[in-house]
Amino acid sequence: MTRMPMPAPRARLYPLRELASAVTSVHHLPHHRRRLTIDHQPLVRVTPAMLLWWFRHLGGEMDYGGRRVSNYLVWHPEDHIRWELSRPAPGGGAGEGARFRIVEAFQRRPEFYVDSTETVEKLDETGIRLVRRLAGVPVFQLEHTWSQGAGGTHYVSVMDLGARSRAFTPVNRVLTRRTFPDAMARAWLRHNVEEVGLLEHLLPTLLDHEG
Repeated sequence: MTRMPMPAPRARLYPLRELASAVTSVHHLPHHRRRLTIDHQPLVRVTPAMLLWWFRHLGGEMDYGGRRVSNYLVWHPEDHIRWELSRPAPGGGAGEGARFRIVEAFQRRPEFYVDSTETVEKLDETGIRLVRRLAGVPVFQLEHTWSQGAGGTHYVSVMDLGARSRAFTPVNRVLTRRTFPDAMARAWLRHNVEEVGLLEHLLPTLLDHEG
């Protein structure tokens, strides 16, 4: 597949969170599986309902730096390249059963380029789960869960690479050594901390305008 060119970075209107602001971990599991976990600093002035709205409207636009810009490109002003609704949900739009195509490059580095399409197997006020299956078996899963807390919304991200079955060990080895090696995993941790942190700045203003 031909790679999409990196668009010019958008203006950085808000500060990006540091990786150290979150609690992160990388676990190497049996059969060459890997699990990446991020427990984010709470999101102030953001509710679970706002996060649900956001993931249903990634294909929309907002006013940003004096012009209309894709919500997805604003979500990370440097790393994001393109978001597509590859297949709508059975009821239409970006809901459960939809397929999301996500194109990005962590820290804008070509070796950390991702062009991936996954099925939305869950999307509600408690979180979103994106899954890729091979012969019906999950080989990739990214789940974000959130809940309202006293200091803001508690947000946790978990990425699972590889299938649990021993029979998928060769597939898992390719995923964790070639497709998403350790250096790329560390780059994703930083990228996700940055993009999730920006929701604290983007969503309250955007939803005020949306009513």
